[in-house]
Amino acid sequence: MEAVEVVIAGKEKKDRILGDEEKRIVAYHEVGHAVSIAVQKKTEPVQKITIVPRTMGALGYTMQMPEEERYLMSKEQMLSELVGLFGGRAAEEVVFDSVTTGASNDIERATKIVRAMVMKYGMSDQLGPITYGTDDSNPFLGKEMGHISNSSEQTASEIDEEIQSIIS
Repeated sequence: MEAVEVVIAGKEKKDRILGDEEKRIVAYHEVGHAVSIAVQKKTEPVQKITIVPRTMGALGYTMQMPEEERYLMSKEQMLSELVGLFGGRAAEEVVFDSVTTGASNDIERATKIVRAMVMKYGMSDQLGPITYGTDDSNPFLGKEMGHISNSSEQTASEIDEEIQSIIS
């Protein structure tokens, strides 16, 4: 289990000492993920919650483990994953009446999921079952160079609006 955690989040960072208030915020954030995952039907169960900082930057994390290997993911499962990702930020808002930078990776992951739902998997009720864009990865630049091909500015704007709508 420790090997899995090292791959997912890095080694424990024993020299990073969080203050009591930051520990409290991270704890509520991670419990927010766990509670939002637990109350849904289409999510993998929570295996572990920790607020021990890791070398990959996480101050804590909530680990889910699949009960069985899957090759397909339904729209409902993806939406449930989004709820789990935003559970930490929601907990911060409810408990502290504020949000922190702790949700930045959650927001990044959620945006990537929704962008794929809309542009790759045709899971948008608004835009329909159409693939928008290409996945042009440039191994020499080391980053994605994806773009919307053969689409108007209006379509690009509609894609942005749909992504925002689903995330909201």
